Amino acid sequence: MTTATTPSTAATVLAGLVVVGVGFAVAGSTGGLGAGVGTVLVTTVLASGAAVVGLTARVLPAASLLVALLTYTLQLVLVVVVMVALADSPAVAERLSASWFAGAVIACALTWTVAQVVVSTRVRIPAYDLPRDASLPTATTPERGAR
Repeated sequence: MTTATTPSTAATVLAGLVVVGVGFAVAGSTGGLGAGVGTVLVTTVLASGAAVVGLTARVLPAASLLVALLTYTLQLVLVVVVMVALADSPAVAERLSASWFAGAVIACALTWTVAQVVVSTRVRIPAYDLPRDASLPTATTPERGAR
């Protein structure tokens, strides 16, 4: 996993647990179960996508942007397919609260995004690599009186 994946996953699970707890307290088992399914869906999809992109960036850095874009597209498609399947199933509709499911999906996705931004802005990643034979400039001190 990438360095930003673990804190993002932990923050997302924590946010999801809060939503699940509030869902159970406010709407009973249907609210808690709906929030739980939404939390598991978002956390699983985002963490697995980040792991794939991280692995690609380590193995084949030149392809990482392409894989990241394809992974993001596939993540969106997967979440929409699962949401449509859940909405079309009458048995699931009786056991899950759609509003708590949607709330958990939104809360977890926003938490993941914020955690990714925070961790990514704190990580030092070089913008480019210097060639092996490049000499680094040395610091020189100006002579006294020289300007």
